[in-house]
Amino acid sequence: MLSEFESATAASSQATRYAIEARDLGKCYGLYDRPNDRLKQLLWGRWRQFSREFWALQGVDLLIKPGEVVGLVGRNGAGKSTLLQILCGTLPPTTGRLHVRGRIAALLELGAGFNPEFTGIENVFMNGAILGLKHHEVKERLDEILAFADIGEFVHQPVKTYSSGMFVRLAFAVATAVEPDILVIDEALAVGDGAFARKSFDRIMRLKDSGKTILFCSHSMYQVEALCSRAVWIDKGKLRLQGSAAEVTSAYNASLASGGAFASQSASFAPPEEMRTAVPDGTGRIVRAVARTEYEEGRQVHVHSSETDVAITIEFAIDPSLPVPGVAVGFSDTTGLTVASAGSVNDGVTLRMDSEGQGQATLLFRRLPLLKGRYSVTCFLTTEDGVHPYDQVEQCLQLEVTQHGLEQGVVTLPHEWQV
Repeated sequence: MLSEFESATAASSQATRYAIEARDLGKCYGLYDRPNDRLKQLLWGRWRQFSREFWALQGVDLLIKPGEVVGLVGRNGAGKSTLLQILCGTLPPTTGRLHVRGRIAALLELGAGFNPEFTGIENVFMNGAILGLKHHEVKERLDEILAFADIGEFVHQPVKTYSSGMFVRLAFAVATAVEPDILVIDEALAVGDGAFARKSFDRIMRLKDSGKTILFCSHSMYQVEALCSRAVWIDKGKLRLQGSAAEVTSAYNASLASGGAFASQSASFAPPEEMRTAVPDGTGRIVRAVARTEYEEGRQVHVHSSETDVAITIEFAIDPSLPVPGVAVGFSDTTGLTVASAGSVNDGVTLRMDSEGQGQATLLFRRLPLLKGRYSVTCFLTTEDGVHPYDQVEQCLQLEVTQHGLEQGVVTLPHEWQV
């Protein structure tokens, strides 16, 4: 006889076939004050408890439809990795039920699933087998995998000799070449160079366009909003919020700000020449950013609300073999909350660059409508589709805004009175 929970799950499954269906997931660990308490727990645990319970995850319900791209956000230690490991089957839950429909491939911990003593090619075949491919199927994909990983002759060396970037390139190439129904990515793209990150995001976008289900864990709210239609926020082991990517990332950023996770607006800025280096192949860099009004120019300017025109100029350098990039800016208040943004890709503007990949763009805000306060500007250099940031410089410009009126809030909305 089915329990009430199982009956409800079965009814839900018949109504909607979810790619991932998790109900009341929880993971509990025992914490021991002294090493010998583990032995005591083993010997006398039936009569006395020698450990304290720690719930890394508790009461999480998650439903993901086929073809959805869902972002997973939360602070370090919030339980995101625990949830992903449970979803991928590498960690058993303490409580709850989980149904995963389709072949799942995951990029979790760096090098997870790799034998450090095996060569790169041997690990390709082993990982392919773990993901459900037969030997001849892996062999058919081998050239594609090696071309994407682009690690040269190192593919014949033990992976224990690899750098972290080589590890990720090979792991990502294998995970995405097996044509998974569900792809799980846990911050793996934070490791590696810009050229690899671009290739990786191009492949993720192709998987997305082909209707694959993607669960993407990242600390980059820009990437979550650009890539995902929906997001889930995990906080202290519990599901705090789920909804549209814009809604969740906005609430998460506000929480970080209220907790003091953002740098003070009065923080000093490093000179651009200290931040920017030569441009590696396959990527780009912001060389310089400057704000300008009628009266002053620099990294900090003074503005009269709804009166002063503000121009922001971004100079960039990019691998000239790449398509023309996009630029974007985001305005944040003293709490770190983004209050406005603008981007060339979103506005349908194509930038100009010379044969060496150098260029600049100026964004003009006429009669800037921000209300009184201190605002910082973060600048982005992105791929031509605006999805992946080649480079971003946090809080590189600062605006001091004053006003004459008594308006409250952060921005003046266009309006008219009819009496």
